[in-house]
Amino acid sequence: MNISTRTLGSTAPLTVSSLGLGCMGMSEFYGTPAHADGIATIHRALDLGVTFLDTADMYGPFTNEQLVGEAIRDQREQVQLATKFGNERLPDGTRVGVNGRPDYVRAACDASLQRLGVDHIDLYYQHRVDPDVPIEETVGAMAELVQAGKVRFLGLSEAAASTIRRAHAVHPITALQTEYSLFTRDLEADILPTLRELGIGLVPYSPLGRGLLTGAITRESLPSGDSRSSGYFPRFQGENLDANLALVDAVRAIADQLDATPGQLALAWVLAQGEDVVPVPGTKRVRYLEENVAAAALTLSEEHLAALARAVPADAVAGERYGDMSSIDSTS
Repeated sequence: MNISTRTLGSTAPLTVSSLGLGCMGMSEFYGTPAHADGIATIHRALDLGVTFLDTADMYGPFTNEQLVGEAIRDQREQVQLATKFGNERLPDGTRVGVNGRPDYVRAACDASLQRLGVDHIDLYYQHRVDPDVPIEETVGAMAELVQAGKVRFLGLSEAAASTIRRAHAVHPITALQTEYSLFTRDLEADILPTLRELGIGLVPYSPLGRGLLTGAITRESLPSGDSRSSGYFPRFQGENLDANLALVDAVRAIADQLDATPGQLALAWVLAQGEDVVPVPGTKRVRYLEENVAAAALTLSEEHLAALARAVPADAVAGERYGDMSSIDSTS
């Protein structure tokens, strides 16, 4: 099946596949990197109409952009390519910090273009908001990249509502990427209404709760080296994990009624939140990609949505989404 398209943003609209592909895990964080599998998964995604690809310079670091560039080399014209800057890392992986300085924005973009092997980026995000640099300065530098033809559209990631407003006043913002799923609903109070008021699309990352909502994760299932088994992700620890797996069981019970997997139901729920919402579930395996794509054909009735609301109340998940939330913009 080939999936449909959706349009992110109305002031600066970008049409993309209704489901994207997060490429991060092909290179880092979730177990062993899988270069060949990643290439095969991207090629299969394009075959299925999943043409909205998401990467970032920090993934690897740097190697994920190279992988994506290799995979799309002969198919660039059919891809909506998104990457990010701002989480500065050294080649050995050392984290330097968040950097939104204009000179860094320009240098990071040029480096990403080189690694990707392309002459422009379709959607360029600030990965995290730099608290030490006014957002107007960062977005001003990003706007220069649009004027230079290096970038087509601008995005933010994990930005607070007031930051989004200030950024959008400098140059139209096409999309906000932030965590959103049945397990992460905090943006619904303030951020999502702001996006809709301004005509900005939403790109949820981790729409499957970092895999929890697939139903495939147990206390014993995470491989050695998987960052989810560390304290960095409290939802996967101890009693939090037990409580969250119980929520997954409740999602599975509803999914069984639809002859779907828990992950497909969770993705269908995100897709049902609006035509301006385009989730980017990540995977490095073709079979999981195909499972995710099938979720786009799953139509949820009001009864199903109500059942999910009862099964997973908005504040039901146990644990913060990050052990250290200091990098998340919380400007009031």
